[in-house]
Amino acid sequence: MSKSVVILGSTGSIGTQALEVTQTLGVGVEALSGGRNEALLLEQIHAHKPQKVFLPQPSKGFLKNLPSQVALFAGTQGLEEMLESCRSPVILNALSGFAGLKPTLSTLQHNKTLALANKESLVVAGWLLDTKGMIPIDSEHFGLWSLLQGRDIQEVAQLYLSASGGALRDLEPEQIPYQSLEKVLKHPNWDMGAHITINAANMLNKLFEVLEARWLFGITCIDACIERTSSVHALVRFKDQSLHAQLSTPDMKLPIAHALAPKQACQQASIAPLDLCDLPPLKFEPIDTRKYPLWALKDTLLENPKLGVVLNASAEVACQAFIKGQISFGQIVGVVQESLARFSNATKSLANLEDIYTLDAQVRASI
Repeated sequence: MSKSVVILGSTGSIGTQALEVTQTLGVGVEALSGGRNEALLLEQIHAHKPQKVFLPQPSKGFLKNLPSQVALFAGTQGLEEMLESCRSPVILNALSGFAGLKPTLSTLQHNKTLALANKESLVVAGWLLDTKGMIPIDSEHFGLWSLLQGRDIQEVAQLYLSASGGALRDLEPEQIPYQSLEKVLKHPNWDMGAHITINAANMLNKLFEVLEARWLFGITCIDACIERTSSVHALVRFKDQSLHAQLSTPDMKLPIAHALAPKQACQQASIAPLDLCDLPPLKFEPIDTRKYPLWALKDTLLENPKLGVVLNASAEVACQAFIKGQISFGQIVGVVQESLARFSNATKSLANLEDIYTLDAQVRASI
């Protein structure tokens, strides 16, 4: 069991759940990092008593209320400096977006276990990362990982990710592009941050997860289907044509627990049990590209996974523009499609981390 952990992005959805898990499993918290929610971060500091905290630009009020025994790191290099000073064997990266890449690289370079909830790290740089040091914090990839224990990847015929369909799944295709932010954020099964909830409604999130699975498991035979209850998280079809599924209550605390304290997580419940006799009928549906046109990009991305840099940059810009009311929900699709078409050849020259940052900046500047 990990004696202590570092949680990056502690005030977000995954971060707050991770702190609950540390209490359940008796794992200490060495350090936290937060963003804009200073009030919640201060509450977490008082409750979990970390030795170190990172905040990019702490206010005078935050500084006044910060316990004197807590070491504060701030500024552009503060997070890197905090990570270098930490001794915990496990770093949980729950940062949102492209900003999570540098902490991912730093953690792996220091030979620490990376509990990775930051999808973007793998989406944009999976080809540069040593995935052996990673434990995915994602219900689908945790499901795949658990199904593949003790099995040779050569035995696998197909990996399947499940998708809920998002908040707009019951609408007609022609209605979807004009839905409001309020409606898009009403996810039927999960309580998540705004960006990932929006991306769930148009299958951008599932494209991210396909690329994650490609790098984590080293194969390209990956597909997804809609399972509305979010009780089935992943399936594996083996070459003998047996089909194995992983089911659990839709609760991120399960993969978090296995990442932070795997032995204890196997012996102690961190989530409510799934009552098989009380389950609604399970139905698997193909993803309809009339409702989710971005899903048509799946095979292109698997053929050229370095396009993940373009996919992520365009998705982040478009999603933020939708949140600000600058574009409609349906226009996100066009932004992503146009960016992938414009920069389809740019990935051929990607050779290192600097190239990734350069292409990311170019994509963002072009939108």
